Formats: sequence, C-alpha cells, structure tokens
Amino acid sequence: MKKRILILGGGISGERSISLKTAKAVKNSIKKKYNCRIVEPDENLTKNIDRFSPHVVFNALHGRFGEDGFIQTYLEGKGVRYTHSGVLSSMMAMDKEISKKLFIKNKILTPKFQKIKTNLNKKEVIKLLKKKIKFPVVIKPINEGSSLGVYICNEKNIIKNLKKLKAYDEVLVEKFIPGREIQVAILGKKKLGVIELRPKRKFYDYKAKYSSKAKTKHIIPVNIKTKDYQNVMNIALKAHKVLKCRGVTRSDFKFYNGKFYLLETNTQPGMTNLSLVPEIALHHGMNFFSLINWIIKDASKNR
Repeated sequence: MKKRILILGGGISGERSISLKTAKAVKNSIKKKYNCRIVEPDENLTKNIDRFSPHVVFNALHGRFGEDGFIQTYLEGKGVRYTHSGVLSSMMAMDKEISKKLFIKNKILTPKFQKIKTNLNKKEVIKLLKKKIKFPVVIKPINEGSSLGVYICNEKNIIKNLKKLKAYDEVLVEKFIPGREIQVAILGKKKLGVIELRPKRKFYDYKAKYSSKAKTKHIIPVNIKTKDYQNVMNIALKAHKVLKCRGVTRSDFKFYNGKFYLLETNTQPGMTNLSLVPEIALHHGMNFFSLINWIIKDASKNR
C-alpha cells in the first residue's frame, strides 16, 4: 500500500496563495508514489487527519499560524509526524527579534536593529533611531514571511510606511544593507548550495519572489570566491543549528564589502516553480521529486 501524505495548504496568512501553489506542486510531484491529498487547516482538520490517518503531514503552509510554531503545536498534540522544523525552532526563526538576538549571541553577523511602536510620531522615530541606526533603514513586521510589509525607508517616508503597518503594534527597524542578494539552502546537516538574485525592483520583495513579470534574475552558480562561497554556506548551516532546525531551511543574506549579513532563516521555504530551494537542489543534481521525497522521509524519522 502507498503511504498516506496529508498536505496542509492555504491557511489564513497573507501568504495563502503561495501556500496553495506549494501544496499543489508537492502533490503533483509525489502522487504516483504516495496516496496524498491537500487539506486546509480549518475546522475540519481534526476530522481529516483522523479519517486519512497520514503517515506524514507535509506542512506547505507559509506565514503566521503555519510556520511560527502554531500548527506544529497542534500536530505534536495529535501525535502526527510532520515536515520541517519543530515547535520551538519554527517560533524562534519566525520571530525576527528573537532570531536576530540568537544570531548575535552566536557571533553571526546581522544588520543592526531596533523594535519600535507603529504609532510613534516622526520626531520620536527619528530620535529613537538616530541613537542606534542611521538611515536608510528597513521596516518589517516581526512575524511575517515572504517580505510582506517590508519597506526601505529614509527620514522623509518612514512615517508614511509605518502607517501602512499600523495593524501591527510593533515592527522591526533594521539597518539597510546594500549589496548582493545571496540565498543558501540547507538540507538536514548538508550544505546544499547557493544562489544569487538580482531583482529589478528595489529588493527581493513579495512581487520579486512570486511574480514572473518582476523578472528577478537567478544566478547559479554564484560568481564569488571559493572561500566566500564556503563561508556563507558555513554561516547558513550554523544558523540552522543555532535555531535547532530540521529538514530544509533557506537563509537570506546581503553580501557587502566582503561581509555576509544574515537577514533571516526560513524554516518552510516555498516549493513553487519560482522557488529557490528547488532550483538550488536541481543545480546540484536533485530533482523536485527527490527533494520532496527527502523531506517526507526526513519527517518520518522525527517526532
């Protein structure tokens, strides 16, 4: 009999549409080998799990409630094996303030940052930031993914952009680092590979990630020195271990003046036709099915 794989897709975060694309891509790649179905994490989830009795739940959710420890806690309570990182690792990686503090504690270079209230006036914001961070800065929600709600700001437009994030009580303000966009994939304890992105937009934001019209250039292999290549992979693996991740992660860096600045580590990177981890894996001889199959087998060993 084929093993049963329940794929969680959709959800209620701002990344719902991307989650559904990931879920469909995963299902299409494994449906010949596994008995699989896609379900939503809604009021029928318990019934669906009990009826289907999956060997593994493939967590294709993105964003809040999907990769922040919430759904992981639920699945732990059900005693179900699931893909990607566990409760604590997911929570720490998703919380940008916590993860950055852990990076700093473990001597991983990351941009300077400050947490601020979104209801401050311009004078208060400028005074607060000038003590620690010089403009330009990046503002972002503390617990969102896919660069949702991320803005590059100067003194003139920071209040206008903060108002766009008024749904959040607090946001993270981070020193803007120019330079090259470098992404690294980790698979278990293995350093999988590196890719560089050259977006036509200001940075690799939501549209640059998921819109084919944005025409972000993907560069693989990356044209950097061998020692830099090894260095950034080592940093990504260290971050993976610091956060106690399992399965696959993708770490996002800026490369500037010979230094790699770790922006964040993603515990559930996308698996769409524009996603980076599958592209890195393919370049290193691992096709999409093999990647998804590895993730499922890895999950079946963990609980």
